[in-house]
Amino acid sequence: MKNNSMLHPFADVQNQLQKKRQQLMLKRGYLELAKNAAIILIIVLIAFTQVFYITVSSGTDMYPAILDGDIVLGYRLDTNYLKNDVVVCEADGRRVIGRVVARGGDSVDMTEDGRLFVNGTEQTGEIAFPTNPGKQSYPYTVPDGCVYLLGDYRTNTTDSRTLGPVKVENIKAKVVSIFRRRGI
Repeated sequence: MKNNSMLHPFADVQNQLQKKRQQLMLKRGYLELAKNAAIILIIVLIAFTQVFYITVSSGTDMYPAILDGDIVLGYRLDTNYLKNDVVVCEADGRRVIGRVVARGGDSVDMTEDGRLFVNGTEQTGEIAFPTNPGKQSYPYTVPDGCVYLLGDYRTNTTDSRTLGPVKVENIKAKVVSIFRRRGI
């Protein structure tokens, strides 16, 4: 019997070419996978640095709506902050999560018995805690380009009553979702 190389003089070359082709295809597959992974990583990086904001809540400023340790997801692109929006901002060198109760030009008034008035209308919402006036004198007019924030746990929170109004440009994001960390 004749061996295969005698029957087909280029069989060895053909086998080597076949192996090289397979190696090249495998290498191309890995390069394509790496390229796709890099594109996905860039998209995620852009999404979470330009579109979304993620942080972990600390403290009880927004109790019971947001609890200590909850993961807060915010949306950065919506800059039209309305009354009752919950936002994350930087104020006085710290991260603050609070509820917008008034915007630029609005008048805020608080009574000693814990009632809150915005533009002369009493704000009676689902807030279970009385609103103590804090350090500011009232009535107070919120400057243009600012919002007045209050935490939901109004008897023990750091908000605009101690920090003053928050400039809109210091708001990092509007809160769109909260993920409870208990039991994770």
